[in-house]
Amino acid sequence: MAEDMATSFGAQAADYEVGRPEYPFDAVAWMLERMPHGTRRIADVGAGTGKLTRVLAHAPDAEVVAIDPDSEMLATLRGAVPGVPTFVGSAERLPLPDASVDAVVLGQAWHWVDPVAGSAEIGRVVRSGGVLGVIWNIRDDRVDWVRRLTEIMHGSHAENMLAEGDPVVAAPFGGLEQERWEWVRPITRDLLHRMAASRSYIITASEDEKARIRHDLDALFDELDLHGDTTIDLPYVTRAYRAVRD
Repeated sequence: MAEDMATSFGAQAADYEVGRPEYPFDAVAWMLERMPHGTRRIADVGAGTGKLTRVLAHAPDAEVVAIDPDSEMLATLRGAVPGVPTFVGSAERLPLPDASVDAVVLGQAWHWVDPVAGSAEIGRVVRSGGVLGVIWNIRDDRVDWVRRLTEIMHGSHAENMLAEGDPVVAAPFGGLEQERWEWVRPITRDLLHRMAASRSYIITASEDEKARIRHDLDALFDELDLHGDTTIDLPYVTRAYRAVRD
């Protein structure tokens, strides 16, 4: 079931692209601070529709490739971030030569990866002294209406994993460093629905369950008086981690 969820996103690629938030530039820059100077090759793994890829593409002296197991997600990425080479693959099976990149980064994706096998395969393609970076945008459930939103949609694999502790990264990478950023995204009722529709639990749910979730979301949004183009600030915590290859 988890594997079905991990590869389900292509069916809702358009909702994923518009419903999911961007990554704060400062958080992405922090992940890459430990990379060697000069021209730097970066692989965005689990790239999806390119939410992280487009930030990486603006990094100075960066050459970026995007890798994802879902060809439909990569098709959307090519429209959003033209010119970035794309390849079908996963963290455990990368279509890259040995020691060919300076960093591998994963946005909203490491929770789908076998951390031991993924770390070993990423270690194969990352040069010595290079970086593994993982990052998530997590809704801030300390806010009451956001907590209720999550209860209706169900917690994601990422949210559940991070609630239990920090992610696991294995050899040949050293210890994890971490930082966090708090920010808000103004969002409409329609975009909240599309964000919900892009979540793996809902994509793979029965039609009855999808209808129940949409009904309960509408009830919450009515209570918040969120209609039409009106926006509400959706608070996020971005959690970023980095580790250097031995």
